[in-house]
Amino acid sequence: MAENAIGSEGLLFLTDEQLRKGIEAMFFAYRGFTADPDRILDTMDYGRAHHRAVHFINRNPGLTVSQLLAILGVTKQSLNRVLRTLFEDGLVEAKVGRTDKRERRLHLTEKGAALERLLSDAQRARMRAAYRAAGPQAVQGFRTVLEAMMDPEMRRQYQGLKETEA
Repeated sequence: MAENAIGSEGLLFLTDEQLRKGIEAMFFAYRGFTADPDRILDTMDYGRAHHRAVHFINRNPGLTVSQLLAILGVTKQSLNRVLRTLFEDGLVEAKVGRTDKRERRLHLTEKGAALERLLSDAQRARMRAAYRAAGPQAVQGFRTVLEAMMDPEMRRQYQGLKETEA
């Protein structure tokens, strides 16, 4: 079984040190992944919570506040703080639901969509470069690992988001 240092059999028996290296790689990759948007957000006095809200509202126009709460997994109080600034700054608007007038359906304004594009363009460029460097098999393996790390409910939410692309 000397085909390579970590053959398919070797992956089943990772050492604690190999796992630690993977954990550290995730930490540093996340820092890199968020660095570009963080620099943009800092100029606006926004944080990552604003970025996540804008991202998911863009991905799901007409999302309700309750649905956004479920996706983000934050408290209602913290989401309200984030949404308040996004409303006040003209990035997000709430429209009354068609069937249930009590619902607030969230949409990005043109200004909000422009910010979302700016933030996601930076992340897409980083992901594109990393995917190209790694190759298609590594990309598929990476996605498989990420999905396997998700809690079952988060995986269902993620898969539901993927289905909206099709």
